[in-house]
Amino acid sequence: METQPSEPIASTSPSFDLIVPCAFGLEAIVKRELKGLGIDASISDSGRVSFQGSHESICRANLWLRTADRILIRVAEFPAGDFDALFDTTRDIPWGNLLPADAAFPVTGRSIKSTLTSVPACQRSVKKAIVEAMMRDHRTSELPETGPLYKVDAAIVKDVATLTIDTTGRSLHRRGYRTHISAAPLKETLASAMVLLSYWRNGRPLIDPFCGSGTIPIEAARIGRNMAPGLEREFACQAWPDFSAELWSDARATAANQSLPPLEEKILASDIDGRVLTAARDNAIRAGVQDDIHFQAMPVHEISSKKTFGCVIANPPYGQRIGSGQSSRFDSEDQNADGPEDWELDELYESLPAIFERLPTWSRYILTAYSNLEHAMGRAADRRRKLYNGRIECTYYQYHGPKPSPADKPNKTSPPAETEASEQTTPAPPAPEPPKPKPKSPWPQSPPKS
Repeated sequence: METQPSEPIASTSPSFDLIVPCAFGLEAIVKRELKGLGIDASISDSGRVSFQGSHESICRANLWLRTADRILIRVAEFPAGDFDALFDTTRDIPWGNLLPADAAFPVTGRSIKSTLTSVPACQRSVKKAIVEAMMRDHRTSELPETGPLYKVDAAIVKDVATLTIDTTGRSLHRRGYRTHISAAPLKETLASAMVLLSYWRNGRPLIDPFCGSGTIPIEAARIGRNMAPGLEREFACQAWPDFSAELWSDARATAANQSLPPLEEKILASDIDGRVLTAARDNAIRAGVQDDIHFQAMPVHEISSKKTFGCVIANPPYGQRIGSGQSSRFDSEDQNADGPEDWELDELYESLPAIFERLPTWSRYILTAYSNLEHAMGRAADRRRKLYNGRIECTYYQYHGPKPSPADKPNKTSPPAETEASEQTTPAPPAPEPPKPKPKSPWPQSPPKS
């Protein structure tokens, strides 16, 4: 029997059941972003936000979400304690309503705390079941898989299988502007979250003294100018026949028209390494915000500003022993065992209070895995939030400056972004005891390395 035309059977559902994966700790921010798009969502699990949406809302979510990883269509969720249950239930799903006859549908998989421990075997079972369902629904004996990509994932957690189709393709953190990255790159999604969790907004001064390849200032500039993060890239579902070219054209045109003029106040981005600033400037050009950021080669201890009520948002170095439990002398029983990298790291963080004293009205936001930051700062943070930089568990320390008077505030009506996402913020602990006098460093003194 010949293969039928590639158009899918129209879905009988008025909307899709959608999952938005994100990094742990960013769920409330993703939920707030969706609310800003007019989409009601709920936090369904750690690293998961869910909502009901149409084709149009899938387009908008892919174009606009700054802190999410991707948009998934949840096809089904069911008990799968054995292979028969996994295969039979998957085969009973009307896959022809979702996939055209020529769809390419690779199957990925995961198994966590489940009876079915062999992921390759689960993938093969799901793939075979979809093939049988597709041949049934499209009344064909051939599935060439030469058409658009529909990436299917079978996640089995505690004997419950969740089948999803990825609408995004490459992760949403891949905006398309960053071709040059530093040695320790920060994902664009996490950089956006740092900005959205701060009190910064267009019209306020902002400094990133460890800018590296420029991810934080670039994301801040695009947030301040309301530039859709996905405007310059493509998505998997653009090639799907039920997502028309007109739908995507309208969504992109609307997003482009909502962009704002250049920032009222240029962002200052500095780094001690002038070579990475060349890459940062190139990234800013591709991101369309080169006129919104002033890049300058400068060691952190030279940072200063005559402006008031600004924000410092930074991701300083963590040290060589991240995850080892010995990243500084505060953690080491043998203080002479640490190398110069650890001493320089301690000196860097202990230099921050003196630097921030020159910015008395500024708020400071620091993401780091350096566990003794509050000791180095001499006081507890106003708020702390656990976030993950890749697989590294970090803390986002938030030190709030004094509130500006109405005359000092930028002429903006939107409230600080931090207020709505604070329900998951860890309360600040009691102020730490002052650190013990540090032993004299056996290493030559030099300016802190950023």
